[in-house]
Amino acid sequence: MQRSPLLVVGVIAIAILTGCSASAGDSADAGGSPPSHTPTSAATESVDSAAEDQARAWLDATTLPPGAVTVETNPGGFHSYQGWPCQPVVQLEGFWSVPDTTVASAVNWLKANPTADLIGTTGGPPMPENPDIDEATVGYSPADDSQQGVVYTVSKAGDDVVIRAEVAALTADATCPSLPPGTTLGKPGQG
Repeated sequence: MQRSPLLVVGVIAIAILTGCSASAGDSADAGGSPPSHTPTSAATESVDSAAEDQARAWLDATTLPPGAVTVETNPGGFHSYQGWPCQPVVQLEGFWSVPDTTVASAVNWLKANPTADLIGTTGGPPMPENPDIDEATVGYSPADDSQQGVVYTVSKAGDDVVIRAEVAALTADATCPSLPPGTTLGKPGQG
């Protein structure tokens, strides 16, 4: 029995497209947020213990505004996510709600109270109080040019705010993308 080359190409194309659809659908839940990160490297199934320990230590050391209450699952309402350009990394997330505060107040508190021994990557003057500000980020890394650390996203939620901490620790075999001469990667939290 002889098969048409078009039939074979069509079957292969369908298989490839089906695989891509399943992968894309698996990357976000029904709410459009990325999946919960587990403490594994992004490129392999093996766990880098040192990176996992570092990510956990940074998450455990998070400093939060007074009155912050841990939220067990993603409360939603976040409009952006941190992209970690160097891979693989171990990623963790944490969520909190802070009652009766503003985005600017929470951001200014986070800027004034660094996490662990990390340094701020999103400095500048204090954020002015403005009821129209509905989201902002504050980033920290262990060094100015490091592509790991903690990025807080502060989002308005009625009279309260919700805070998400995105934590990433580079694995031992992490590599960063090659860039054209004279260009650099943005620091964590800078977009």
